[in-house]
Amino acid sequence: MTDKTNTPISVVGLGLMGTALARAFLKAGYPTTVWNRTAAKADALVAEGARLAPTIGDALGGVTIVCLTDYPAVRELLGDARLEGTTLVNLTSGDSAQARETATWAEKQGARYLDGAIMAIPSSIGTDEAVILLSGPRPDFDLGALGTVSHLGEDPGLASLYDVAGLTMMWSVLNAWLQGTAMLKTAGVDAATYAPFARQIAAGVADWLPGYAEQIDKGSFPAEVSALETDARAMAHMVEESEALGVNAELPKLIKAMADRAIAAGHGGEQYPVLIREFERPGS
Repeated sequence: MTDKTNTPISVVGLGLMGTALARAFLKAGYPTTVWNRTAAKADALVAEGARLAPTIGDALGGVTIVCLTDYPAVRELLGDARLEGTTLVNLTSGDSAQARETATWAEKQGARYLDGAIMAIPSSIGTDEAVILLSGPRPDFDLGALGTVSHLGEDPGLASLYDVAGLTMMWSVLNAWLQGTAMLKTAGVDAATYAPFARQIAAGVADWLPGYAEQIDKGSFPAEVSALETDARAMAHMVEESEALGVNAELPKLIKAMADRAIAAGHGGEQYPVLIREFERPGS
């Protein structure tokens, strides 16, 4: 790794996240250049020691971190810029196809391109809780000032894929908790009372993942704990209880519908991870 004191960093895009990124580099002692369309957004960072680039071209070179609204904004901004000698680290949110397309475009412009995803809120940047995912060429510089950095592989689309997979997990857990909370509220149980129990359940389920992952990777789903057809009977109770309580039953119905399809396809005697086949097929 290059000594951070000799690694100039540029941060392009000073929204809440971009500002947090630049501030973390400054606090860690990096020579930091910043640029934003609205130059006034850089005032506080300049007061803290950052250099304001007068043009986007002046901000490029060395290690350049880009954090904009979306990939089209990145291409629009950098379309006419000279990228030779620049290591471009794109921490803009998007999908894996956009990441790969942008990597191809940037490399044709002479840049060394890494794509990334920030699994954190601005206030956590610079702490261990901030997870930064990178994909593309293995970095030869240190971004540890931003948080916990993981390089996922050479495919530039991997960071975006992990990002979306993580969001899927996050919203699925939250929606399941909201479903249970709505049901318990009908009995006068408030969310704060239910939350510790729900947290315990979520942690317990998380412990199953390594074993379930092994089944998925082997393509073999022996019912070591419970068969899917047994689980489906419990799912029916979840639907019936929601409807009886006057609570929205769309989520439990969806869960049961996927299990019913797998059972109809002959997988009722296998364990729950066999549902991966339902997730792998295109939806209607």
